[in-house]
Amino acid sequence: MTEALQDLAGVIEAKQSDALVSSGITHDELTVQVTPSGLIEFVEFLKSNSACQFTTLVDITAIDYPSRDKRFDVVYHFLSMTLNQRIRVKVTIDDGEMVETITAIHPSAGWFEREVFDMYGIMFANHPDLRRLLTDYGFQGHPLRKDFPTTGYVELRYDEVEKRCVYEPVKLTQEYRQFDFMSPWEGAEYILPGDEKGEGK
Repeated sequence: MTEALQDLAGVIEAKQSDALVSSGITHDELTVQVTPSGLIEFVEFLKSNSACQFTTLVDITAIDYPSRDKRFDVVYHFLSMTLNQRIRVKVTIDDGEMVETITAIHPSAGWFEREVFDMYGIMFANHPDLRRLLTDYGFQGHPLRKDFPTTGYVELRYDEVEKRCVYEPVKLTQEYRQFDFMSPWEGAEYILPGDEKGEGK
């Protein structure tokens, strides 16, 4: 498998050198990084070239690196059922930069790109219907960004008086919490059955 992937990497380097930033094989899978401007041509090449035949888009996701200059990696996974190979394509962008949609090449990308937009706030230029997919209407923020609070910004509850769902700011009453990092068994005044066996070590 590694030899076949090396051959594939050679074909890509020879025919798509303008778009290619880097490539490498990890865990029997080829990963290539391409420039944002070369993405569309590169994806078309992967789908139509006889040495590639990556006709199936498996997934699109993103990775957030808040401390990096270019904050996001947009990651595409493709499958060639004909050649029984997979490839991972990465595009690195900064917060606020847009990535061109690949829906004209892979129509199923529409759903994946909407999810990435919803979860990370990454915009896809020329997407036919770019709107939130998993969160509610009016939701603020993007939950998979590293700077998004784990508690969120608002909480939802049903109000019996108003007979509707109500959004309210999250309120955490920290003074009523006890942060005890001891093991639940430390300091116990009783011995659980079997504990005496550990004393004979």
